[in-house]
Amino acid sequence: MARLIGMDEAGLGPNLGPFVVAVTVWDVPGSPFEFDFWKTFEDVLTNSPGARDTRLHVADSKEVFQPKRGFTALERGVVAALRMNGLEPRSFEELCHGLSANATHDDAVAAIPPWYRDHPLELPTEPIDIGISDAWRTTCQHHAVRLVAIKAAIIEPQRFNQLIREYDNKSLVVSRVAFQLLRSVWSPDEAETFVVGDKHGGRNRYDQLLSEVLDGEMIFRLEEGADRSDYRVGKTVLRFQPRAEEHGPVALASMTAKYVRELAMSRFNQFWASHIDGLKPTQGYPVDAKRFREEIAETQRTLGISDDVLWRNR
Repeated sequence: MARLIGMDEAGLGPNLGPFVVAVTVWDVPGSPFEFDFWKTFEDVLTNSPGARDTRLHVADSKEVFQPKRGFTALERGVVAALRMNGLEPRSFEELCHGLSANATHDDAVAAIPPWYRDHPLELPTEPIDIGISDAWRTTCQHHAVRLVAIKAAIIEPQRFNQLIREYDNKSLVVSRVAFQLLRSVWSPDEAETFVVGDKHGGRNRYDQLLSEVLDGEMIFRLEEGADRSDYRVGKTVLRFQPRAEEHGPVALASMTAKYVRELAMSRFNQFWASHIDGLKPTQGYPVDAKRFREEIAETQRTLGISDDVLWRNR
């Protein structure tokens, strides 16, 4: 068996809420470079659904989830995948624990903000058709494919600010978080592997950053440029490219990261609304985040919540 790994992130731009990186890991037959994800699963999922399409919508999370379309398609796709991986979280906390790449859960949520301590959020947020997950699992078995793992790193503002102070560069923060998560699910010499992820802030060179998590492994530069940057490490080829969500494993990672962030923001908004009547919720992006920060300022001081816990400085 060969291995196919997709990575993506959500929430790099906002000032409020977590930054999330997710990874999906698949065992596939034959060459991982030739495996056709969309063709293999065409009976159960699509990246361009029609009006009455009952298949799972798996694509870039920006296409799957838009506020006007609602949360259903995003949650349905992620929950179906989680169930294939043996995860059926009943709450946001169980979801974070199940996605954590370590036993202690500390790296998934480095510092637990007060908005996660009360007001538990039950999952799924609405009824999900379990049958589609069973159909996906059956298709996997038929084609000798296995979803090995879905993992995520959830970086809350306090940890994010710490990383920014350490590296003084958002793109470096993305790369270091992503590669540490990748290393938790990937061994360069275990099997023939193809790793695909989006470019980090337009960066073209990744070999030096990869070397930090590879313990002396030789990294061979195959190609570097605006279209893609490819490297070989042991039995693995790693590719970083724009619009990497065209690869199914990356699209599912994108959706997982977005799902976690949206749930986190739901907890965040619920917490502040419980203290301030009539407070308009926020998605945490810069202009509206400033409005929200001003409106909660007095309550924030009363509750003793520091700016470092609340606000991402970049």
